[in-house]
This record gives sequence, C-alpha cells and structure tokens, in this order.
Amino acid sequence: MQPPTFWWRPATDAGLLAGLLAPLAHIYAAATARRLRRTPWHAQVPVLCCGNIGAGGAGKTPLVMDLARRAISRGRRPAFLSRGYGGRAPAGTQVDPPHHTARDVGDEPLLLARIAPCFVGADRAVSARRAIAAGADCLLMDDGFQNPSLHQDLALVVVDGAVGFGNGRVLPAGPLREPVGTALARAGGVVIMGPDQQGIAASLPDGLPVFAATLQPDTQAIPPGHPIIAFAGIGRPAKFFEGLAQRGIHPARCLAFPDHHTYTATEQTRLLRLAAQSGACLVTTQKDAVRLNAALRAQVRTVGLQLAWATPAMPERILDLWLGTTQR
Repeated sequence: MQPPTFWWRPATDAGLLAGLLAPLAHIYAAATARRLRRTPWHAQVPVLCCGNIGAGGAGKTPLVMDLARRAISRGRRPAFLSRGYGGRAPAGTQVDPPHHTARDVGDEPLLLARIAPCFVGADRAVSARRAIAAGADCLLMDDGFQNPSLHQDLALVVVDGAVGFGNGRVLPAGPLREPVGTALARAGGVVIMGPDQQGIAASLPDGLPVFAATLQPDTQAIPPGHPIIAFAGIGRPAKFFEGLAQRGIHPARCLAFPDHHTYTATEQTRLLRLAAQSGACLVTTQKDAVRLNAALRAQVRTVGLQLAWATPAMPERILDLWLGTTQR
C-alpha cells in the first residue's frame, strides 16, 4: 500500500483527513511512549542504532552498511541486528545467504549479511546475545529506534532531506511513529540524506550533531543506450526513478510497488513479458532483486547505492561516538 499524499503536505496544510485522524494519532503516540518505558537489556559491547521517526525508507540500510565497512577497517568485528521484516525465521537467527531467502529473513538482511554477520528478530536483545556469542565486538541496528528491547549507546535519526518529517503528524494522521520532539530527545545525532529541501537542519535542537550524506546510484550494470523498464518496491520508489533520471537514464516505464513487496509469479511473468514486448532491459534495486525468483533475478540489472558523505570527517566522528573513543 502506498502512503497517502496528505502525509507529505506542509504541516500548515495537512488537510481535513489528517485532522480527523488526530485522535487515533494520539492513541498511537501514547502506545509508542508506553512501549518505550520498558527497561532494555544492556549489551557489554557498544550498540549503534540507525533508525528513523517516520515510516518508509530514508536510507538506513546503506548507512549501516557504510558504517560497518568503516568499523571493519578499524579492526572491529561488527554484527547487524535487523527485524527481518516479512521473514519467518525465529528470533536470533543468523542470516545464511546461500540458504535463506527473503521469505525467511526479509530482504535487507540478505544484503547486510554480505558485509558482516546479521541476526534477525523483533527482539533485538535476543539477536544481540547471539551476535556477541558469535564474536561480535560492536552492534549495528538497522532500524529499531522505537524498539525497547536493547539499550542503544548511540541512536542516529535518519531523515530523507526531500520529505523531512512530512506533515509532522503521528500515524495514521501523518508518517511519524512518534512526535518529532519526543524522538529527538533520545537521539545522539541526525543524518540528513540528500539535499535538505525541508529546512530540517535549521529546525533541530541546538547542540544535536547533524550529519549529511547523499545516496548515489551505481548504474554501471545498465547497458548504455538500451531501452529499460524500471521497477521498485521500496519505501519511496519515486526516489529510485529520480535517481536514474539524474544519471541521464529515462526508463520507458516505471513500475512502483509497496515497500518489501513480495513479487508473485504472475507479476514476475508480466515483467518479463513487458520487457520482451518492448525489447527492454529490466532494472531494479538490490533490495528488490533478492525478492525475485532465481530465473528473473538472472535477467534483471540491479542498481546499487553508494553513500557519499558531505565531509570525510562525518562518518569517522560517528564511529568515534559509537565505539567510545569520544565523549558525547
């Protein structure tokens, strides 16, 4: 299901429906606050959470992948903790890419496990214990900012610079999981992804560290001059299509699916038929590719994402804060 358009209107023009849903938003926010009062388990290794306040993709997974590579280059042994959205594996399962599918562990953990051990499950404390027992000396949570099960030594709020906090309202009146002020009070920093088109940095509390980065699509796998059909089932498919356009790649068709969408056999056959009818090449994201059957996956070209920091010092500062070499 695609999010309603009124979520992304300015706060001053959220619309009638957002106002009517306000009572439900208060209930949702109260439930989140009550859940966060639970006492978390403290791991004996540093825990960094890269989460967000709103629903949908903001670039958390590319961020944790970048930070994990940097931690490894410092000689550390990080492990990822992920909810494993849509997966059916028991809590604390270590992802094994040759044997697990997206239906088992979710799509993002299959990408994370290419870099470092990844453990899935809603209870991050269970996953953390398994990861530490397996040798991890630091932990990276991909999402889970509102998860109360594991203490977070450092929490970064990731914000999409194009949409910011939307209309500033809590679900279902807006895209937020909790009020902005409440969330930022727990945050150790904010990472703004992409150009800050919403004035996010200027709206943040004084003294809160602010970092900036952009997601740059790696389109080397796309044959130049060849017609393409692009499809994506991510938080904001339009962001993927816009990224292609910025690289001078204009698909003949762009097909959007909901985030974490499970492609049916019928849909995958349709994609192949559309490509054959127009002599086009199918192009999608790495996250979508792991949700396709092997036959289709072999025929699509995937576009990866490279994280580019505003300054080289920013990620190193985050690692210092996370790994305890700098006081917050």
